[in-house]
Formats: sequence, C-alpha cells, structure tokens
Amino acid sequence: MSTSAKKKVFVTQQQVRFGDVDPAGIAYYPKIYDLIHQAFEELWDVHVGKRYYHLLCEAKLGFPLVHAEVDFKQPLHFGDRPVVSITCFKLGRSSIGLHYVFEVAGHVCVDAHMTVVCVELETLASKPIPDEFRAKFEEILEEA
Repeated sequence: MSTSAKKKVFVTQQQVRFGDVDPAGIAYYPKIYDLIHQAFEELWDVHVGKRYYHLLCEAKLGFPLVHAEVDFKQPLHFGDRPVVSITCFKLGRSSIGLHYVFEVAGHVCVDAHMTVVCVELETLASKPIPDEFRAKFEEILEEA
C-alpha cells in the first residue's frame, strides 16, 4: 500500500424515476444528462459548499457545459439507484473536467467526462475559477 495520501472522490446517489424511462423500460439518454447535472449540483452543494443556484443568482457565475463524452455501458432501469462517483480529471485556469461514474450493484452503467467553463453570467466571458472553488476541486483531482 502506498504511503502517499489518496485523493478524495465525491460520491452521491441518484434515483431513476418513472419519468426517466422510455417505452423500452430503460433510462432515456437525455435523462442521463439530467442525472449527471443533478450530480453536478450535488457536488457544488455538498462538496464545494455553495449551492449552484446561489452561485448563479448571487455571484452571477455559471459553469456551462462545453464538452461531453458519455459512454453508456449498461442500461439504467426504473427504480435503479446508481451510486455516482465524481472526480476532477482536469483543472485549468477557467475550465473544470469532471469524471462521473454511475454504478448499480458494482456494475458501471455510465462513464462520463464533462468539461465546464467558469463564466460571468452577464457577458458569458470566461474567467478564472475563484480560489475558494479551485481548492475544493483540487481535493478530488485525479492523480496523473
């Protein structure tokens, strides 16, 4: 076992609801993006300590999605409660790359890499990630 400190992983849990599934009985892929965004908001609320709503409305900062890569490994079904593990795979000047892994009963169902950029809401101009937030994303930064 390595003596180096392990980086943290933020873990939350989602629920696949009736309205998330299509006639085939599996989560409709746009709903997967909704689940990812719900996990993103939970990351801000619980790990970063700032409700995403307040970030938008009070600080006038946003982190819109600019790139997405999502691998659908196994379907999610109505009633599934996937465990979502989130790490940071990239932390740039204004961008954050987040890695989401959705697992049900130990099986990876969704593996997503999403990149967001810090912007001022009024102009949508990118800006450096504030230090207080950067420090929280550094805590879950994947080791190179």
